[in-house]
Amino acid sequence: MSNEKVVVVIPARYESTRFPGKLLANLDGKPIVQWVYEKASRTKADEVWVAVDDARIADVVADFGGKFVMTSPDHPSGTDRIHEALRSVSETSGGFDIVVNLQGDEPLVHPGVVDQLIDMMLSDESIEMGTIAVEKRRGEIETDPNKVKVVVATPASTDGGRIAEALYFTRAATPYLRDGGEDCGILLHWGIYAYRSETLAKIVSFPQSPLEKCEKLEQLRALENGVVIHVLKTSEDTIGIDTPEDLEEARRIVAESR
Repeated sequence: MSNEKVVVVIPARYESTRFPGKLLANLDGKPIVQWVYEKASRTKADEVWVAVDDARIADVVADFGGKFVMTSPDHPSGTDRIHEALRSVSETSGGFDIVVNLQGDEPLVHPGVVDQLIDMMLSDESIEMGTIAVEKRRGEIETDPNKVKVVVATPASTDGGRIAEALYFTRAATPYLRDGGEDCGILLHWGIYAYRSETLAKIVSFPQSPLEKCEKLEQLRALENGVVIHVLKTSEDTIGIDTPEDLEEARRIVAESR
């Protein structure tokens, strides 16, 4: 059994182009960031921290008893914010071997899926970075740029298994199904990552890459610099809160689950 230490860090930026302050929005009586923190606390991670850039989020996290660390408001991506937070919390916690980047706008994330990702990292020390994907119907996501697609080296296999290495992440309808072509499926990427701490340090040492700046997808910096990203398929679903419409959908899901 591995004795590696695991930390979940939730990047919680106040500003958002499409939905400023969304992490403080109310979902069934609790702010979104609290939902994410509570879900993370149910995983097998040793500790959970929120990486904030604004006192308004820090105050809310403190109010519900969460642990937070203040980070710069000027980071170009959540990956960079995670790295700064890791340096800070490692000073008091003795360091961590594996870091899980759990987006602060994923209130309905399944703790069990995060644990599968952690298990994948713990099971093979050669894996530098991992993430999650779920197969979707094309009509659900292919024309929505807020739904990021991942293309993998081989077709997705069984649920709950390590399926492939990522070839590319994009906001476009990819793989494109041409008239007369054979559909190989389409995978929705969850914005959850696990890194070895040394891999995270390596990624943030690189400047923002051309593809990252073009697609506005931070994981492309890792791919462009030769970091292999292993993709784990799940049959579970979640919803990222990118817009007010997404929040309304999350409220509907929560109401129906009662």
